[in-house]
Amino acid sequence: MGNGTNRQVLLASLPEGQLQPDHFRLEEAAMPTIAAGEILVQVILISLDAANRAWMQGATYREAVKAGDVMHAYVLGQVVESRADDIAEGEIVMGEGGWSDYVVMSAKRAVKAPAHRPLSNLLSVAGIAGKTAYHGLLRIGEPKTGETVVVSAAAGSVGIFVGQIAKLKGCRVVGIAGGAEKGDWLVSELGFDAAVDYKAGNLFRDLRAACPDGIDVYFDNVGGAIAEAALFQMNLHGRIVCCGAVSQYDTTDQASPRGVPGLLVVKRLKMQGFIVMDFAAEDAKAEADLLGWAESGQLKVIEDVVDGLENAPAGLIGLLAGENRGKRMVRVSPDP
Repeated sequence: MGNGTNRQVLLASLPEGQLQPDHFRLEEAAMPTIAAGEILVQVILISLDAANRAWMQGATYREAVKAGDVMHAYVLGQVVESRADDIAEGEIVMGEGGWSDYVVMSAKRAVKAPAHRPLSNLLSVAGIAGKTAYHGLLRIGEPKTGETVVVSAAAGSVGIFVGQIAKLKGCRVVGIAGGAEKGDWLVSELGFDAAVDYKAGNLFRDLRAACPDGIDVYFDNVGGAIAEAALFQMNLHGRIVCCGAVSQYDTTDQASPRGVPGLLVVKRLKMQGFIVMDFAAEDAKAEADLLGWAESGQLKVIEDVVDGLENAPAGLIGLLAGENRGKRMVRVSPDP
């Protein structure tokens, strides 16, 4: 495979404040070569995630992305060359990679994809998005029939599944999203009971109207002022699932919710953060449940696929601005 070139998108400079197209640059590099124990993967799909922006702020649960790096990403692709005994050419794998046509992976760290089509589902409902929703809601949120579950960034990759799984568990579900149109879509298309538009300017009042019996489980994807509004309306023994803080990633203003720890004490709230890898031991069950629900039509899978590697920067910037519905990803090459 040593011939040819490999297009790559680099993080040209670290953003101060809002991410812009000129923070990235597309260039051609030589085709990578692989060592023993490695595989060369032709990228089919790149996952775009709000966390990609957080990686630019410094080390998180993983190493930081630095200026000059090929932009890091979780990718799905086909093995075109293997120097590992247990992975053959032609197999579909997933793992840490980057914004490029071809990536080198350590065979030990690559995950063989389940035999499911379309492959895009492996980055949405059966991927990190679906599993994050599943584990976070069910293991930490512990929703019970009849309870009120609120999810922020409700039209996003994780939020759409949190709301639908909560409905499957017999809960009243309220989504917080930007714009009346998104809210209407959550209710009419995905079966949410109500939606609150955080851009309308009456967040606290609108949330209270949508949750007359208070909030039992709040699944937080945004942090900041929205998390604060939910925190003040939690019921006794409520659970707050901390999944992300997208309102804080693209700004230097790190206003945190007031009411911590005071409200946690008075209302005996549980507030717990997690990342999806914490529940890896239960991933097989999660995947089986999620794909089962999707195949039976109990869970609608919404995907937002951006075509072309060169459009990855615009795709991520748009995601941070909330323009996507459902799981956003970049298609780099067709499904084999």
